[in-house]
Amino acid sequence: MRAKILVKAIPALLGVVLLLAACSGGGSKSNGQSGSAAQQSGPVKLTFWTWATNINKVVAIWNQKNPNIQVTVSTPAQGDALVTKLLAANKGGNPPDLFQAEYQALPSLITNGVTADISKYVGSIQGAFTDGAWKLVRFGSATYAIPQDFGPMMLFYRADLFKQYGLAVPTTWDQFAQEAATLHAKAPKRFLTTFSGHDPGWFAGLAEQAGAQWWSNDGKSWTVAINDAATQKVASYWNGLVTRGVIQGQPMYTPQWNKAMNDGTLLAWPSAVWGPAVLAGIAPDTKGKWAMAPLPAWTAGDQHVGFWGGSSTAVAAKSKHQAQAAQFAAWLNTDPQALEALVTQGSLYPAATQGQSTPSLQKAPDFMPNQPTFFQTAQQISASAAGFTWGPDVNVAYSTYNDAFSKAVQSHQPFTTALDAMQSATVADMKKAGFALTNS
Repeated sequence: MRAKILVKAIPALLGVVLLLAACSGGGSKSNGQSGSAAQQSGPVKLTFWTWATNINKVVAIWNQKNPNIQVTVSTPAQGDALVTKLLAANKGGNPPDLFQAEYQALPSLITNGVTADISKYVGSIQGAFTDGAWKLVRFGSATYAIPQDFGPMMLFYRADLFKQYGLAVPTTWDQFAQEAATLHAKAPKRFLTTFSGHDPGWFAGLAEQAGAQWWSNDGKSWTVAINDAATQKVASYWNGLVTRGVIQGQPMYTPQWNKAMNDGTLLAWPSAVWGPAVLAGIAPDTKGKWAMAPLPAWTAGDQHVGFWGGSSTAVAAKSKHQAQAAQFAAWLNTDPQALEALVTQGSLYPAATQGQSTPSLQKAPDFMPNQPTFFQTAQQISASAAGFTWGPDVNVAYSTYNDAFSKAVQSHQPFTTALDAMQSATVADMKKAGFALTNS
């Protein structure tokens, strides 16, 4: 959910075709992945590295139906650790055929030659996803993975305490600020929410909603714009709330934050669709007291939101069975039975639009029995979630966020200076790695 990446990008001096697609070109034929299962001496055997809960039960459905293409699941690591293992396995010439990859990890895996261009295998299923979801796995004219799950952002709030203090559910960020001030004036020991200087994925999702595009590529070079006008607007907004003292400036996912969410010190949480599962773990005493609403908009009526978290299924560039691996990946993320199993067994929120209305998602989350239309609302929100282009060194940007924003909160410095630090560090790292930049 708060995924980060720890990788070292290889030097890249060419355009997007080489920056993001070099790993898929002539190598596909030499690896023989275009051969069919019938040409094998026996069943095609694929390995799949993943961390999804109970994914082996979903894969078992495939294996039963497809005796000629058998998939073996391995769970060697997740997040940063899995990326590191993938890089090592690719260098050693023995990567898995398929692997789960967080969206922000894909550019680094592509530039390091780990991920295959599977456009010719999966183009027919693009319509199963929203444009925003598909944009997360497409770079230039190539598709490098299939969306699996994602986290459209939304607002969680304590319905009981909102009623107690006469607060309105904010539909715009201006109103959110007003309600934060109203609450703190009525109850000085309570805060509407907190700003976290330790969660760059959360902040990136908020910036996406405002129209930010931190990385872009014109086919020849990269542009880095982490301190663009949209992101500066978001940073200044939260800076103002923290400076005024109407919200906290404490990081999330700490014992202190957990306690504040459980005891009512904090009344709201801009989060993502997976929020109820987190709340159930950190605020068990508040079951049935939270509600969900669309994320406040910058402009009244604008329904666009960003993503926080999510992952895809990718095929290895060095797999000898890319066609079969892509066939399995497409099934996993679009087949109705597979989608239902991903929800019930894996506790994932599918990126495929059909998966968002599976039978198991027709009822409220266990933690929020008071909101039976939770997933219907979530599907409406998902439809307007904006896409985002990630760069090849998200790890540097995220690491700098943690340092610079934490310092800005503690030292009462302008948050825009933290953005400038992210921009400078990211540009410097890309130049050092050999990427062509327009703003170098």
